Amino acid sequence: MRSAREQRYGEEAEPRGPAGGDEAAAAATVAITADGLPEWLDPVVRAAATVEPRQLSRFLPPENGGRQSAVLILFGHGPRGPELLLMERAGTLRSHAGQPSFPGGALDPEDGDPEGPGPVRAALREAREETGLDPSGVQVFGVLPRLYIPVSGFVVTPVLGWWRRPSPVGAVDQAETARVFTVPVADLTDPAHRVTTRHPSGHTGPAFLVEDALVWGFTAGVIDRILHYAGWEIPWDRDKQVPLDWRS
Repeated sequence: MRSAREQRYGEEAEPRGPAGGDEAAAAATVAITADGLPEWLDPVVRAAATVEPRQLSRFLPPENGGRQSAVLILFGHGPRGPELLLMERAGTLRSHAGQPSFPGGALDPEDGDPEGPGPVRAALREAREETGLDPSGVQVFGVLPRLYIPVSGFVVTPVLGWWRRPSPVGAVDQAETARVFTVPVADLTDPAHRVTTRHPSGHTGPAFLVEDALVWGFTAGVIDRILHYAGWEIPWDRDKQVPLDWRS
């Protein structure tokens, strides 16, 4: 018997009702499959199939409440090998301003059931709206357990994707996205680029100094756990701390 998570996400998402243009692309059936992935992604596939929520974060969704959302953790292959797609949020936003993050956002009603295909559709739709990504070039190969961001009340489903057919990306709306960039996995695993951040509240967490950015918070926490459970982590100095600005 398959696990509840496999039953929920391991089958094709049912298409939505009639739509046109870009909405039709977002509404297309999305199959979740690991077939044909590059071998270097095998450790991520195995980790995604077995990891438990508390292995990813101590912040788990409440039994009731929270705003359902999803992010796209998109792996590609660039000039320096495997890489991840990230974006930097505009500094004028009310929530997580100026913070590097995965593409993503809240589920819309048309995305469908949050217990079914909704998170996958939302992750692809938001990635398209924020970065200009063509979702048809993305192979979704897994879905991680739901996590929680207490400061914003978001219940987040991380969706794993392989950028099978890369497409041009960039900041679609400067009011929301400052820039879009890729980070080589080699830089994320390099101990020289790894630090611990300390928030004014006293909370500490893993972070990455890459591509002229400090990746921290939820995004850094998920990356850190993926590197760990995929077996890609290289020992690093956890005592090397970087303070966060009081506005963060």
